Amino acid sequence: MQFFSTDKESLIFKCNGETLKIEPWGKDSFRVRAVMVGDISDYSAALLEPEISEHKVEVSIQEANEGRNAKIANGNITAECYVKPWGDLLRISFKETNTEKILLEEITNGGALAKRARYFKHISGDLYKLKVRFDSNPEEKLFGMGQYQQERMNLKGCNMELAHRNSQASIPFVLSDNGYGFFWNNAAIGEAHFGLDTTEWVAEETRQLDYWITAGETPKDILQNYMKVTGLPPMMPEYGLGYWQCKLRYYNQEQVLDIAREYHKRNIKIDVIVIDYYHWPRCGDWRFDPEYFPDPKAMIKELNDMGIQCMVSIWPQVDIRSENFAEMKQQGLLVRSHSGVDVQMVFHGDNLFMDATNPATRQYVWDKCKQNYYDLGVKTFWLDEAEPEFTGYDYENYQYHAGSVLQIGNIYPREYAKAFYEGQKQQGQDKIVNLIRCAWAGSQRYGALVWSGDIMSNWEDFRKQIVAGLQIGMAGIPWWTTDIGGFHCGDVRTEEFKELLIRWFQFGCYCPVMRMHGSRVPHTEIINKAGEVREVTGADNEIWSFGEEAYEIMKHYIEVRESMRDYTRSLMEESSKTGAPIIRTLFYEFPNDEKAWNITDEYMYGSKILVAPVCHKGEVKRNVYLPSGSNWVDATTGAQYEGGVSILVDAPLEKIPVFNRV
Repeated sequence: MQFFSTDKESLIFKCNGETLKIEPWGKDSFRVRAVMVGDISDYSAALLEPEISEHKVEVSIQEANEGRNAKIANGNITAECYVKPWGDLLRISFKETNTEKILLEEITNGGALAKRARYFKHISGDLYKLKVRFDSNPEEKLFGMGQYQQERMNLKGCNMELAHRNSQASIPFVLSDNGYGFFWNNAAIGEAHFGLDTTEWVAEETRQLDYWITAGETPKDILQNYMKVTGLPPMMPEYGLGYWQCKLRYYNQEQVLDIAREYHKRNIKIDVIVIDYYHWPRCGDWRFDPEYFPDPKAMIKELNDMGIQCMVSIWPQVDIRSENFAEMKQQGLLVRSHSGVDVQMVFHGDNLFMDATNPATRQYVWDKCKQNYYDLGVKTFWLDEAEPEFTGYDYENYQYHAGSVLQIGNIYPREYAKAFYEGQKQQGQDKIVNLIRCAWAGSQRYGALVWSGDIMSNWEDFRKQIVAGLQIGMAGIPWWTTDIGGFHCGDVRTEEFKELLIRWFQFGCYCPVMRMHGSRVPHTEIINKAGEVREVTGADNEIWSFGEEAYEIMKHYIEVRESMRDYTRSLMEESSKTGAPIIRTLFYEFPNDEKAWNITDEYMYGSKILVAPVCHKGEVKRNVYLPSGSNWVDATTGAQYEGGVSILVDAPLEKIPVFNRV
């Protein structure tokens, strides 16, 4: 039998109805695709066409042993293939070409257990539930996968839902300290299990297997290979480098201007002020409510004259009472429900979601936003609800233009970002950043600045954000931020919250974007002239709102942020060229330091600044590990230290421990 054949530089396997293709896809990398009965599709959920391979690709098929062995090499990665005699089942082993070290290997197929490394369970037509299994190295450490709300950095032993939720961005790229990166190029709802015995990837509904694997000597090598095949971010605009002011919510025009004028009067530089949701009459109207914003063009001009950009919130929900609902429904521009009442989110009315996977929808919504925001001077947008936030997350009940949500659902936030990015590019805008609440692989190339969602204002969630920011950077999203102080239940009347806010504010100074936000307690009810209850506004959230001590500390850290503007700009330039994260795990910069792989509450801001947030209530000292391979200088005291040591550092309320690498 002839199990293997070649096609240009690719290796193809066929048997038992399965067709599998391994082909070089970028430096030291392979793309692997397989179908059960049928032809392999060229569709890619996220992978871009690679540059011409920098290495000589070698493909060989052994004629001995009934042609059951084949091999393909691309630089320093080799795929060795073996067809077992019992059942004619293929097993793939990925190895370093130079050392033959096993990077990742499929489970043993067949035998009495009748298990398969690639299991296709037919659903209907050409759709399958897919499970792919690999042997697990119990000693390896795994990182990335996007943004999950947990304090754990090493994902070994974790079960991951491959689906988006408010505050969860699932990006199925994992980086191993064993020297490889693996990307599940499948946008289906599913699961990933990083067990001690096996690693399993599951797609609930798909047409074909599709994954990408790369080899690299360092995490930097691995991540750069990944970024080359999923896309690089644009250059961050200058107004992304400073401080952003926001709250839930500045609900009228005069309030926005009063806050901006006060910052200007105090000579405190802010780059962006944000107008949050329900500044519109109904979801899906995509315009300012004239009752509260009678002259938005004049408002935006005054802000611009003060050197402040105006960002406005966009929601993808369309209220059934919206002025655009009937037309969008008739034109097929909304997400469809398979059963039940056709309401996909209940919040200030019954709402359906715009279908961001439909090019016609993207153009329609952008045209509305161009007319009602962009043409008035708004050049940056807050793309909220980007998962999207289905009530109950009943993924199997919804249908996109691009396919069922079970099959393709995870691309939604990327296509949402794409709608605005491409619209802004059409207008000649070059440097683009839009805040968004979720992301998938490739979102970075559309100017997506992900924030970590509607998290709680507590110390536990604060610690989780440090991990979340580092993990999403390792998954290819370098632009990331949080609601400084958390979103829910921050009571401005309590000393505990003020302490938390100050510590979070210090952390925010050393995030890719420094942005204040939150739904501060107590709230104030808003009722319009028609007697309709509108969304509330929270307590004051400006830096002078929390007492003189807090004001002086927060003002100082805005000044620190300004002093780093040139450095931050250089990090953004580096990221636009290589995809490097802005905030980085210690092991990204110090891969040869074993201790650096185990640190969860410190990070590097670029390559030169080590940051150790104070993230426990009442803490005024903390241990800081200084990685080996460099010397370090305390940014506050000037004290010098050799690397490879842990030190106890004073951290009074006004200080976050920061060390400069020398």
